[in-house]
Amino acid sequence: MKTWLPPVVFGVLLLALWQLVTVVGGVPSFLLPSPVSIAEQFAGNFANITSASMATGTNALIGLIAGAAVGSAAAAAAVRLSIVDEMMSPIAAGAAAIPIVALAPIFNSMFSATTDFPRRLVVAIVVFFPVFVSTTKGLRQVSAVHLDLMRACAASPWQTTRLVRIPSSLPLVFTGLRVAAPNAVIAAIITEYFGGLQNGLGSRIISAAANTAYPRAWAYVLGAIVVGLLFFLLVLLLERIVTRRPALPISRQAFTV
Repeated sequence: MKTWLPPVVFGVLLLALWQLVTVVGGVPSFLLPSPVSIAEQFAGNFANITSASMATGTNALIGLIAGAAVGSAAAAAAVRLSIVDEMMSPIAAGAAAIPIVALAPIFNSMFSATTDFPRRLVVAIVVFFPVFVSTTKGLRQVSAVHLDLMRACAASPWQTTRLVRIPSSLPLVFTGLRVAAPNAVIAAIITEYFGGLQNGLGSRIISAAANTAYPRAWAYVLGAIVVGLLFFLLVLLLERIVTRRPALPISRQAFTV
């Protein structure tokens, strides 16, 4: 209870204060709708919110997987080869500095705006940097004693990576994924503001706000929050499953060529 009760109590109090301010203070809906009106719109448009969340979540998930895979592979190559490290580190930093609002319209012009490929590509670029940085740092934080032991046992570079570097890097790898997962959802939503298919949460938020249906727009925002939380919880679950697995035994057979 010490873990989940304080945030639940704080959230309930915050919603109660929000409702009190909007009702008693007479705050207009275009400034801040009340939680009750947002909940009513969320329940009334649940099917549309679910459909839009599935579209945005699919783009975010595919981009997250692609960006994490490329970032992890680039980190492994950077740790093994110094020339790759010298090339990839500036590229990764430059990719992180590019704003999403600049990439989305360019990719929509470069590729077909009737597909989700530009959105997934933007998400992959956003995910690449935190995964690359955290994985590179994790692969390098290996005890010198363990590396000496692997060299003494005549282990190959792949065996050293599989038995020592990867298990040691998992905490930092999942730290990067915890940062990248919600950012993937944010990137997917932002890219929907710049044209393309009108099936995601971003386009629905813009459409509802343009029609002055502000409670409905906030209901779609609530759907985006739920998707972001699901992505974060999915990474936490994956981390718990992976890190609870027993370490691979280093036996004589492991070094057999």
